[in-house]
Amino acid sequence: MNPTRITVKDVMKQKVDFVDGMKTVKEALLEMQHVETKTLIVNKRHEYDEWGIVVISDIAKKVLATDKSVERTNVYEVMTKPAVTIHQDMDIRYCARMFERLGLSRAPVVKHGRIIGIISHTDMVLKGLCNIS
Repeated sequence: MNPTRITVKDVMKQKVDFVDGMKTVKEALLEMQHVETKTLIVNKRHEYDEWGIVVISDIAKKVLATDKSVERTNVYEVMTKPAVTIHQDMDIRYCARMFERLGLSRAPVVKHGRIIGIISHTDMVLKGLCNIS
């Protein structure tokens, strides 16, 4: 049996919010244009830098739960860096295995060294397995 191959690019969200790591958490949240992604990609500071990533649960754990101020906490304080990136042509089965092994819930998708989307468990299961758009 040869299952149909579904790649990350087939099911990823193409809308990505980028943010400067020096912004406050409040500024970053107010600038989010694509709230459904629940993810902020932290821009590289120079060509040899790496992307960072902040997911909503990071803000809940590192700001809300610790009673820190969103006005006085910078994005770089709650981000994960370097962000684990997923190649657009990876099969979603392997992506799901990588997420499990690394404890990820979502990750940026790359093509030719540029971020082109975000992939999550939800995308892989609902769009990949059930073909729900």
